[in-house]
Amino acid sequence: MSGSVLVLALALVVGERQAIGVWERWGAIRDAGPPRRCFALAQPVLQGTSGTGGTDRRGGFASVATRVDGTRRQAVFVRFSTTRRPGTPITLAIGERRFGLRGDARGARAPDAATDRAIVAAMRGGRSMSVSGIARGGRPFADTYALAGAATAIDAASLACAR
Repeated sequence: MSGSVLVLALALVVGERQAIGVWERWGAIRDAGPPRRCFALAQPVLQGTSGTGGTDRRGGFASVATRVDGTRRQAVFVRFSTTRRPGTPITLAIGERRFGLRGDARGARAPDAATDRAIVAAMRGGRSMSVSGIARGGRPFADTYALAGAATAIDAASLACAR
């Protein structure tokens, strides 16, 4: 089962949500009831060589939420695959672009709407995205996401919430 299909399946089990679709490694879902929210989401790719010895990244995911609240703001959220050391920086990188995120030990989001817009725009043209920080034990970590299918999943989530 591909990573996005697994995330989509888990999201559907967790709450009352409808599947919208899956594109490459990204899926899209819609909340069944008010408030109306839709999400594009994916799991990080496994790190390692030749498919063996990879680091387990199943606990993490990246999402772009679309809310229908008059603003139609898209908001980026990342759940880390490991517990982050509090007070250490969180960086989201897409190509040459770097964005500082704010968060707690388990996840992070963009600090403001302008950063959310810039991240989503960079996702649309990027090949991969990584979120890095320092794990609780002091070692650096990076969750990496393939961006193939991300733009389509984000658009599908936005359209599903507009209906």
